[in-house]
Amino acid sequence: MPDKEYPLFDEAGASVIPPTGFQSRIALKDSILKLIQNGVIDRGKYFALRRGAGPMPDELSRVLSEPSNQPIHLTSRNANDYVDLLWPLGLANRMAANFAGPFGRSLSTSRFASTAGWTLGEQQDGSGYFSKYPIVEMTPEAEELAVRVAKSTFRPCCNNPTFFQDCNHGSALLGVLELGASQGLDEEELYREALAYNSFWFPDYYIRTALYFKVVRKTDWRDVDPKIVMGSDFSALGPWQRNVQVPLAAIPNLIPEPQGVQTVERSPVFLHGASDLSRAGPQRRTSIEAPRLLRSWSNR
Repeated sequence: MPDKEYPLFDEAGASVIPPTGFQSRIALKDSILKLIQNGVIDRGKYFALRRGAGPMPDELSRVLSEPSNQPIHLTSRNANDYVDLLWPLGLANRMAANFAGPFGRSLSTSRFASTAGWTLGEQQDGSGYFSKYPIVEMTPEAEELAVRVAKSTFRPCCNNPTFFQDCNHGSALLGVLELGASQGLDEEELYREALAYNSFWFPDYYIRTALYFKVVRKTDWRDVDPKIVMGSDFSALGPWQRNVQVPLAAIPNLIPEPQGVQTVERSPVFLHGASDLSRAGPQRRTSIEAPRLLRSWSNR
């Protein structure tokens, strides 16, 4: 018996995660070198991670030794590597707004996966790097733009905005917005970039979101406003479950039957205390139940 086909699901997958990847307008430039110079990334620890995770993609082979002025070309193959590179950037880059934000007011930075979970620096506990170094040079206007978009974009591993960077993906996307704002992107472009990065980091969620817009709202993915998708209704976990997962579940034969659980968190360390690099790899935050799909779009 031939495999059952799910044409709308496959169409959504190709729209959200194009086989050719996403051509970003944002470049790392010298940000990674500055992180190394300030000890936020320790080359030895990072290469130890890479030995456990396989060879570095060709386009990233020199990122720890040379400036990277070419705009990022994001693919399913390198998306996780960019999480690990952009995470310490969002964590350590100094912004005045950080000191008036959630971490700067009363919360202990050692409590969170994004801070204490970063152990690839010279310090074992990455919380000491929070907003410490001027890695990305931004004008006050660029910082205000990055913060405004960060406060209005969410991620489907939790209900928090990007500005509340309590996990690795939150820090990584904040790093994307900081780089983009510093390189002259406007607000609309930053939302587009944010949606693309989130889509490659949380493919199952955004494939379902694209399917929702196609089937329920009769709107193609290319016509959906990235600002709407990145808002709380469609990118925060709780609202996403109500607004996307529930209506899709009521439509039969739309999504492949689940086989296994898709991972939504990846980190170079265990996010809840352990730091054994030899065991690094896909990790699940214990409070999350990810969509379970037949096809693994994150590993295509």
